[in-house]
Amino acid sequence: MISDLLERCAFPPAGAAVHCAVSGGPDSLALLVLACEAGCRVTAWHVDHGLRPGSAAEADMVAAAAARWGADFEARRATCEHGPNLESRARAARYAVLPEGVLTGHTADDQAETVLLNFIRGAGPSGLAGIDPARRPLLAMRRRETQALCNHLGLEPVQDPSNLDPTHRRNRVRHELLPLLCDIADRDVVPIIARSASLMGGVRDLLDELAAAIDPADAKAMANAPAALAQAALRRWIQRETNAEHPPDAATIERVMAVARNEARSTEIGGGWRVTRSSQRLGLSR
Repeated sequence: MISDLLERCAFPPAGAAVHCAVSGGPDSLALLVLACEAGCRVTAWHVDHGLRPGSAAEADMVAAAAARWGADFEARRATCEHGPNLESRARAARYAVLPEGVLTGHTADDQAETVLLNFIRGAGPSGLAGIDPARRPLLAMRRRETQALCNHLGLEPVQDPSNLDPTHRRNRVRHELLPLLCDIADRDVVPIIARSASLMGGVRDLLDELAAAIDPADAKAMANAPAALAQAALRRWIQRETNAEHPPDAATIERVMAVARNEARSTEIGGGWRVTRSSQRLGLSR
């Protein structure tokens, strides 16, 4: 079973030192096991957000699994209070204490959910390309396979009750939208969405390469450039300058293009930022 799964994984060569984010769920435990079985020198990192009673004990389970497969173990605490945008805040807190380049256990199911969420948000090619495969060696696997691997090995993953909470939009996509799409299509749509994301990733990369030659702050250049290139240049510029987690959505880019075309003097782009135009130059300000 393990050898079959490894054929679809994208781990570094045997002997490479890797860091794995391991929450204790089936995906991250599978990541830990498969990284070790691939011959990597693995350090498992567990982050406790303190959001659930007894969550600190989950680190002990991850430590035991790491020891069973000969991996090193590190535990960190990144307290995150309940409230709006919990998923986003918890993710930011988690990555703030994890090492750079850490591997995560995202699967094809996560990819499909992310693409649909980005579509709902109104994202452009970057969002529709979904999760970047870099540092996600399990992206060709399915969630049911990670659970099956844990069952096969006698591992008891942590079951996070927040994964069933319908107040989180991802959970509604996971438990309501994706099953409905599969029913309508009369087939499993996850591989289809994942394949589309891969194709869109190639489109995104090409657009970004071509857009790099355009000055996104030059309003005249933006107005005269082919729409797809201008949009790509603006997405890169805005995300880089504002340090945003996601590139701006299509509606935001169209408002900025209206400023570049001198159809508007300025526009809000979210996060407390505004794009303005002065002397044929676009500027970002809070």
